[in-house]
Amino acid sequence: MVTVSPLYPLKFYPILKQKVWGGTKLNILLNKNAQGNVGESWEISGVEENISEIQNGPLKGKTLKWLLENYKEKLVGEKVYKDFGNQFPLLFKFIDAFQDLSVQVHPDDFLAKQQHNSFGKTEMWYILNVEKHGKLIVGFNQQMDEKKYLQALSENRIPEILNSLAIKKGDAFVLKPGTVHAIGAGVLLAEIQQTSDITYRIYDWDRPDTNGKMRELHTDLALKAINFNPTSSLLHYSESKNSPTHIGTTKFFTMNKLVLSKNCLRDLEEISSFTVYMCLEGSAIIETDDFSEEIKMGETVLIPAQLPELKFITNSASFLEVYIP
Repeated sequence: MVTVSPLYPLKFYPILKQKVWGGTKLNILLNKNAQGNVGESWEISGVEENISEIQNGPLKGKTLKWLLENYKEKLVGEKVYKDFGNQFPLLFKFIDAFQDLSVQVHPDDFLAKQQHNSFGKTEMWYILNVEKHGKLIVGFNQQMDEKKYLQALSENRIPEILNSLAIKKGDAFVLKPGTVHAIGAGVLLAEIQQTSDITYRIYDWDRPDTNGKMRELHTDLALKAINFNPTSSLLHYSESKNSPTHIGTTKFFTMNKLVLSKNCLRDLEEISSFTVYMCLEGSAIIETDDFSEEIKMGETVLIPAQLPELKFITNSASFLEVYIP
């Protein structure tokens, strides 16, 4: 074990992803240094070949993998480290859909382990910005079974059976594995998910990729993953100010919203994991006993598990707060 310095609120360099459906909002609204059609900003990632690198403080330049190997439960918490070891369990993103994303589905833990030796993909979405007519696709618009689905697929009628939802800023959704879904054009959102990059594409609007080729569909794998039962994805919550508002919980993570109009002391003693804050609006100085860091709209910060409390210094800021229950 090498000698390591005390932990503090950690910011990481965004990992920007060019996408055929990507736009310019990550640059214009969230101040990412994004050139071209950037669809995703991976804020904190432990995905192989996409490991986040620290951009602030004494540990600048170190990777998330290095952090886990050297700080272990001090970074993520005892239970999380016992369950996941040196694999960071969650992936945090901002997503800008200039065009419709492909219609897709994700496997659960069992299928992902069996097929890819990977985690499954449970995710939550929080809507940051939506243009007129912006929508999400979540599930089917009718009672569906495998036979009806395969018939629609063979007749190229997938769009006809999809459930389209009108949305607004502040809406939040949970997407369980097996839920057919797509982000519609004109939507900017935050996504929190299990650490997985496994996606089964079932329909891609007959659209070529950035190289002019049609992207692969994963029909057979998707069929193993799809849940044909009706599912409810919209999360209902009543927002409060200057204390956390619970939005939703899965067995993998909890998501709250924290809207601040004044300075706030946030006690993290009862949270047994790391905590992540994604800044949705405004800005704040985050202070611990030994460190302070500014976080602005579009930025994300990881608070190590060993830090018992934070002070937010602000007169206007809002955050998603995420931790493992």
